[in-house]
Amino acid sequence: MCGIAGFWQPKENNKGALKEIIIDMINPISHRGPDDSGFYVDTNSGIALGNKRLSIIDLSANGHLPMESFSKRYIIVYNGEVYNYKELKKELINKFDIKFKSTSDTEVILAGFEVWGIEETLKKCNGMFAFALWDKRKKKLYLGRDRIGIKPIYFGIQDNILFFASELKAIKNNKFFKSDIDRDALSLFFRYSYIPAPYSIYKDIKKLKPAHYIVINRNLNLKENCYWDIRKITKECYQNPINLSTKETVNELERLLLDSVKKRMISDVPLGAFLSGGIDSSLMVALAQSQTSKAIQTFTVGFYDKNFNEAHYARKIAKYLKTDHNEIYISSDKAMEIIPKLPLIYDEPFSDPSEIPMFYISQFAKKKVTVSLSGDGGDELFGGYNRYIWADKIWNRLKYLPFSVRDCIKKMLKIIPTDYWDFLFLKFGGMLPDTINQAVPGDKLYKLADTLNCNSANNFFKSLISNWKNPVDIIINSKEPNTILDDNFISKVIPNFKERMMFFDLITYLPDDILTKVDRSSMAVSLEARVPFLDHKVIEFSKRLPTSFKIKNNTNKWILRKILYKYIPEKIMTRTKMGFGIPLNQWLKGDLREWAEELLDDTKIKSDGILNPKPIKNIWKEYLKGKGNWQYLLWDVLMFQAWK
Repeated sequence: MCGIAGFWQPKENNKGALKEIIIDMINPISHRGPDDSGFYVDTNSGIALGNKRLSIIDLSANGHLPMESFSKRYIIVYNGEVYNYKELKKELINKFDIKFKSTSDTEVILAGFEVWGIEETLKKCNGMFAFALWDKRKKKLYLGRDRIGIKPIYFGIQDNILFFASELKAIKNNKFFKSDIDRDALSLFFRYSYIPAPYSIYKDIKKLKPAHYIVINRNLNLKENCYWDIRKITKECYQNPINLSTKETVNELERLLLDSVKKRMISDVPLGAFLSGGIDSSLMVALAQSQTSKAIQTFTVGFYDKNFNEAHYARKIAKYLKTDHNEIYISSDKAMEIIPKLPLIYDEPFSDPSEIPMFYISQFAKKKVTVSLSGDGGDELFGGYNRYIWADKIWNRLKYLPFSVRDCIKKMLKIIPTDYWDFLFLKFGGMLPDTINQAVPGDKLYKLADTLNCNSANNFFKSLISNWKNPVDIIINSKEPNTILDDNFISKVIPNFKERMMFFDLITYLPDDILTKVDRSSMAVSLEARVPFLDHKVIEFSKRLPTSFKIKNNTNKWILRKILYKYIPEKIMTRTKMGFGIPLNQWLKGDLREWAEELLDDTKIKSDGILNPKPIKNIWKEYLKGKGNWQYLLWDVLMFQAWK
C-alpha cells in the first residue's frame, strides 16, 4: 500500500524545480508508505511522479516505486493491491513470454498495460488501487481508480498545471497550488457529512470517480473513461436475476466470499481482522479463520457507555472462533486526543463521528499487524441498513396521506425529546418485536419526522440521509450541485425502492464516507485495510439476487445469515443492529462542550465570512436545552470549523 503524488507543467519553464517540488509533495503522505520513497522526473516534458511505499507484497528492493515497464515505455506510481496478480502473471508468461524481476503485483499490471492496454488490463484486475501511469512515448498521463473506490485519488488543473495525489495534503504542498474553498461542494458536505465524488473542498480539484480512468495529453486535455459501469451492470443484473435453488444460491455466494477472503489473506506481513460482533465482520472472520490453522488476530473497539458498546458481542464471537482477540476502549478524553488531528487526516471536511473509533482500532491493530480485513460493504450489498426495511414500508403508506396529516405526525414525533424516546424504548423495548426495537431510537424517529413532507420516494430517501436539509441557508454565496441522488434515470432502471436505496448507498455513501473513513484512518497509521465484500464478483452476484434473499420477513442480510450460521450458532448472533456509532450526544453536552463552544462562537464564524452564524447559534441553544436532536448537524459545523 502506498501514497502517490505528482504534477505536470508542460508549458512552463520550471523544469529545474521538479525534483524539489515532488519531494515536497510526497513528504506529507509518508504515513501511507513509511518503508520506501521514490520519484521520477522528466524535465523535457515537465512531469514529476512521486511514491511512498508500504511494503506488503515483495518486501525487497525489486518492488521499489516508481517502476519502469519492461520496454521502458511506461513509468508507474501505484497505491493498492491486485489480488489476482499471480493468475495474470501466469497468463503474461505463457502468452507473451515476459520475464519478471520481482514478485510484486505492480510489475504484473505494468506488464499488462504494455500488452493488453489500459482498459483491458483494468477489466482483468481484481483489487483495490489508484495509479498514475506516464507514457514516455506518447507523452500521455493516465490516472485510474478501482471499481468501487476503495483507494482514493484527487486531480485537477490550475494555471496550466495538472496536480494529482492520494491525499489533498500532497497537492496543497505544491507551491503552485491555490487552495480556494469550493462553497458549492461545501453545501454537499453539510447535507451528507462528506463531499461526494467528483467534488472536493477545493476549486478545480476533483476526486476521480470509482471504476474510471482519465487520459491527459500534453495540452492538458482530459478524457474520462469508465471501464466498469455499475449502472449498466445493475440494470442487466436486475433484469436477469439468479435462477438457482435457495441452497445453490447460498452455496454459490459462500464460494465467492471464501475465494474473496482467501485472495485478501495473501500477504508477506502479519494479517488480522476488525471484529465488531455484527453479521458482516463476524462472517469475514469466520471465513478467514476457516482457511488457516493459525489463530487470526482480531481487534475490537468498545465504549464505556453501554448503549454504544459492542465489545462484548465481538468477544463472544472471537471466543467461539478461537481467534487471538484484542480489545481497546474509548472515553471522551481519548476522543479529544484525536479530534484536533482529524482535519490533518482527512484534508477536507468529513464528519462521520465513527471516524474516531475507526482511527483508534486501526492504531491498535497496527501494533500487531500490517494488514487487516474489514467487513465493510455487506450492508449496501445485502440490505443491512434498517432504513431499507422501514423507509420502503413507511413511504408506501405515507405517499397516500395528505400533507396536513403528515405535518401532524411530524409535530407529534417531535413533541417528545430524543433522550426521552431512548428512555421509553429502553424501558418498554422488551415488549416490542425485534424489527421495531432499535438502537438510539430517538435519533431515528427525529430523522423520520424530517422526511414526512417529501413528494417522491427518491426525495424521501435523500431527506432520510441528509443532515442539513437546506445547506445553502448556512453557507454564504453557495449553490448545491446535483448528484446521482437527483438522477431520475435510476428510478427507471431500478423500480424496486429497497434495491434503489442499496444502489444509491453503494455508489455514494460507501465510497465517499465508509471507504474514505477506512482508508484515511488505517493509512494514517500505516495499516492496510482489505475489504472482501467488495470483490467485484461478489458485487455483481449481489445485484442478481432477488430482494427476498437480502431482506426476508423483516430480517436483513438474510443470505449472509444463512452462510454465517454454518460457522457460528444462530443463538450467539442474536442482537439488535447498532452500527459503528459513538456517544456523541453525551460527549458534546459533557467533556467536549468547551471545545465545541469555542469553535461555534458566532463572532468567529461571522468574521470568517463562509457560514451564516444565526442558524448555527439557534440550534446550539436548542440542543443544550434538549429541544432538538442536533448533534450531527453540529458535528458537521464543528468538523468544518476545526478543518478550516
